[in-house]
Amino acid sequence: MNKKVDLANYNNKGYYPGNKVKTILWFFFNVFVIKNNLNPFSSYRTFALKLFGAKIGKGVIIRPGVSVKYPWKLQIGDNSWIGENVWIDNLSNIIIGKNVCVSQGAMLLSGNHNYKKSSFDLITKEITIDNGSWVGAKSIVCGGVKLESHCVLSVGSVASSDLQSYGIYKGNPAKKIRERIIE
Repeated sequence: MNKKVDLANYNNKGYYPGNKVKTILWFFFNVFVIKNNLNPFSSYRTFALKLFGAKIGKGVIIRPGVSVKYPWKLQIGDNSWIGENVWIDNLSNIIIGKNVCVSQGAMLLSGNHNYKKSSFDLITKEITIDNGSWVGAKSIVCGGVKLESHCVLSVGSVASSDLQSYGIYKGNPAKKIRERIIE
């Protein structure tokens, strides 16, 4: 006989994202400074993220509408761009290298659930996006995935496993379709 999911038994006690007061304060900063489409200034967003522990390099552009779960679990390298309405759901560390572009509406999802357990336990895994990579608009990068140097995840694609350097990937799940040649 098959067991059934019982969310009443969901237990998240082993997961501790950080100080509760800091987390609550961040919630409001995220809504009013980071996500706020009326705030056109990337510098305000990077300042707020740094204030809450994000490691952000020089020349980083963060567009309006971005949402960051926990800035103290975020690292962004020099000259990287985070597009409008990107969702950085960093229940675990997310490391974004230098000269990376994460396009509009992309989702970086470092958390998931164990569908094999009736209690639907939380699973968190780090995401790494190496230098020069591009995450296309409306694409999804799942927890535990590494995008190696200068690879491309095409529009609307889902990376559920590692992507090799200079590869161009497309689809769900993302499959390599060709090599990236930079002139």
